Amino acid sequence: MVSIAVVYHSGYGHTQRQAQALADGAAARLVAIDADGNLPAAGWDELAAADGIVFGAPTYMGGPSWQFKRFADASSKAWYAQAWKDKVFGGFTSSSSPAGDKAGTLDYFFTLAMQHGGLWVGNGMMPSNSKTAQREDPNWHGLWRGAVATTAIDASSGEMSSADLEMARQYGERLAQLTARLAR
Repeated sequence: MVSIAVVYHSGYGHTQRQAQALADGAAARLVAIDADGNLPAAGWDELAAADGIVFGAPTYMGGPSWQFKRFADASSKAWYAQAWKDKVFGGFTSSSSPAGDKAGTLDYFFTLAMQHGGLWVGNGMMPSNSKTAQREDPNWHGLWRGAVATTAIDASSGEMSSADLEMARQYGERLAQLTARLAR
């Protein structure tokens, strides 16, 4: 049995819903970054023990929230010790616009994972881009780097797209499957 930790920050609850959907798909443990950019007391130990780590944060102004960036900076201790080397990594984000510069946030996560010597897993999903495609199809965004979600700026987290949450769940399954294959 592999262990996957989903470390994330959520400003308004949307990213937390994605984190839960991904965790459901991967049978992963959630490690929430608090409003001050800190992990819970056992959070660092949880990440050290995990076979895979998934990063998540909302996209604000073209990148992850400052709380996630604070966590990323604090991960330099793990980087120096190469504590996360050869772990499986992935990422997810949400924003209020269809493009919303989500790719910038996923690229940030990818770079952080590479700095830690990790192995990145994309979502492996074909885009929903045919004439019959609809908003409620998984990967209607057409991104491959991870899972993404779009929720109107004035919508509650309860109003998230079921397709975006399904994308996160399926991505979690893929991460768990590939982590297990690599752990053999």
